[in-house]
Amino acid sequence: MGARVHRHGHGRRRRTAPKDHADVVLTNPPFGMKSSITVQHVKSLLKIQGRAAVVVPDNVLFEGGAGEVVRRKLLHECDVHTLLRLPTGIFNAQGVKANVLFFDRKPGSEKPWTKTVWVYDLRTNMHFTLKTKRMVRSDLDEFVACYQPQNRAKRKATWTDTNPAGRWRPYAVDEIFARDKVSLDLFWLRDESLEDSANLPDPHVLAAEIADDLRSALEQIESVLVDLQARAK
Repeated sequence: MGARVHRHGHGRRRRTAPKDHADVVLTNPPFGMKSSITVQHVKSLLKIQGRAAVVVPDNVLFEGGAGEVVRRKLLHECDVHTLLRLPTGIFNAQGVKANVLFFDRKPGSEKPWTKTVWVYDLRTNMHFTLKTKRMVRSDLDEFVACYQPQNRAKRKATWTDTNPAGRWRPYAVDEIFARDKVSLDLFWLRDESLEDSANLPDPHVLAAEIADDLRSALEQIESVLVDLQARAK
């Protein structure tokens, strides 16, 4: 019998009985105040040894309270093996900072199942827009190669002391548990835009990004107006 896959889109949730637990869950849930709870919900959908990839906003990685509780439980009860930091400029809502969290559900254990969290930073010093410079599949090629989907034990960091620009590196779970609020907001690359204006993108790139943002905002406003007009009829 084939693997059961749950794909959860925006605004769609499904109650599942244990027999309906999934081998794989892929989801881009709506962002909001309860995003951390959504991650916990995804975990509950999985069979033991089931796999998940969840798009989450940055606040899920560092918020306190319920967010910290969820992260602690997730690191303990699952193998949270990979975090992909997504670039901005790839969502309709401009400026959104999001990530993909990959984890496997595991059986009960006194010790945390997560040993190492591997992080790929596709955000720092990366510039994409929805119109003029769209993110394409090839932009993920290095991440996929680093991920080693066939054998994660063969992973090798591209970041080293001699290669500080490497975008792929591991963090031991003990180091993460020692961080304030067990934060998974992990980054290390130097943000060139913060250094000085000489390192900013070319003016035409900045202008294109601004124009792209304005066009997207206008399109969203026009869509709302059309909807309002249709309801008024």
